[in-house]
Amino acid sequence: MRRLIDALADDTDFFIEQVQITAIVFDNSDDVTVWATTYFDQEAHFFHLGLPFQQLDLLLRLAGGRAEALQEDVADALATVQEWPCLLQYNTEAAPPVPLPNVALKLSCTYPADLFEDEEEGEDDDSFDISMNADSEEAEDYDSGQPHNIFYLEDVFLRIEP
Repeated sequence: MRRLIDALADDTDFFIEQVQITAIVFDNSDDVTVWATTYFDQEAHFFHLGLPFQQLDLLLRLAGGRAEALQEDVADALATVQEWPCLLQYNTEAAPPVPLPNVALKLSCTYPADLFEDEEEGEDDDSFDISMNADSEEAEDYDSGQPHNIFYLEDVFLRIEP
């Protein structure tokens, strides 16, 4: 399975369909991250979707027959969470991925914060640098000028069958 960001030609907003939620991650803020898969150009891709909590509720209501159970899962998890982040997984036989039938998501790319810091001119660069160690394996795959595989939800569209 490939990263969705690697399949995009540029960083303009785009649409995806055939989305399946594989995990929901809550931290102690008002935001949530959804881990999901989709088929794009006839291949399976994974991506992360950064959402305000209200948009998660919208997506859960679009989950067809599993909507009510998912909303209960989320409510139970948030009511009983002991440690943050809180993870709900939907990638097993007992809890399979959650399809969003007849839904198209309009997404936009996100960029690392250091991309915009590099563009500022006239500043002395005496700040502390928390960049990756150049000798680590992750550094080989990390390019600070490229968008992350995290997207923002711009809009949700429903397919209406005649």
